[in-house]
Amino acid sequence: MSDMIPVLDLGPLRAGVPGALERLGGQLRRAFTEVGFYFVRNHGIDQALLDETFEAAERFHAQPIDAKLAMKINEHNIGYMPLRGATTRVNAVGDVALPNANEAVFFKRELPGDHPDVLANVRFRGRNQWPQDLPGFREQVLRAMDAFEGLALSLLPIYAHALDKPADFFAPFFTEPMYTLRMSHYPQQEPTAPENEFGIAPHLDTSFMTILAQNRIPGLSLRLSTGEWIDAPAPEGALLINGGMMLRRWTDNRFMATPHRVINRSGKERYAIPFFFDASYRAVMTPITADGSKGRMEPITYPDFMTGYQRSNFHHAAEKEEKIELQGA
Repeated sequence: MSDMIPVLDLGPLRAGVPGALERLGGQLRRAFTEVGFYFVRNHGIDQALLDETFEAAERFHAQPIDAKLAMKINEHNIGYMPLRGATTRVNAVGDVALPNANEAVFFKRELPGDHPDVLANVRFRGRNQWPQDLPGFREQVLRAMDAFEGLALSLLPIYAHALDKPADFFAPFFTEPMYTLRMSHYPQQEPTAPENEFGIAPHLDTSFMTILAQNRIPGLSLRLSTGEWIDAPAPEGALLINGGMMLRRWTDNRFMATPHRVINRSGKERYAIPFFFDASYRAVMTPITADGSKGRMEPITYPDFMTGYQRSNFHHAAEKEEKIELQGA
């Protein structure tokens, strides 16, 4: 494992060892002021659940294209995005990139049809679309999202300590957190493919927290503050976590959002199941400054942030109008 990416062991915290929270807070602070990524061990998510979720992603993408297009991505960023259906218009390092060589399907919190936000057609609060002919798929996705959400919520006290706040500081902002599970398929890229063709071009996530279950097919790399790109390892039993622009903004730019990319020249099909985790839809996020003074930017809510970001960064093809694909919206 690269020693450039810090490793946080959650075992002592989960066991109630005195001082564990404080130690992890210091380690997290280092991670987000030096690298922008970290690993967690002893996180409590069973490997079998992760393996089964990867298998579910593979099953979904093995369907005929017509079955997938029946779930075409909508204004809530829920559903299927075809291969090369998104281009990173303004990516993280200024490169001009070809359309991303991946296809993906997006799921959010499962809302009932009579939920007030569903009835009001609130943006990013729509109902999930599910495949018709994949028995057990919906149940597997919901189990995975529940597990990832539980882990993310358990990490919030560590984030609070890293910012010198009480352990329960973030709790009111995450009463019903927004999240998105993205199931991505990266086909093999030819060795002769152009240098500006990426599985996904260099970018910053939008999220407060992204949890990535590592698979055994390489391709992910991240850009250090020196400008050097390093490959992200896939250590046994660990999850990779990073922060996005929401975390950076909320911490008054004290915590990093690190560019990363995927290039799949492994000669194999690659799948990924990142989980993007954010505050509750209507939570007002006021920048958390070191001394309590006014932050660099104004307070913002999730929909305001995502809508503004959407207009300037990504698009995916549609017949009549340009639409936008976001990693975590």
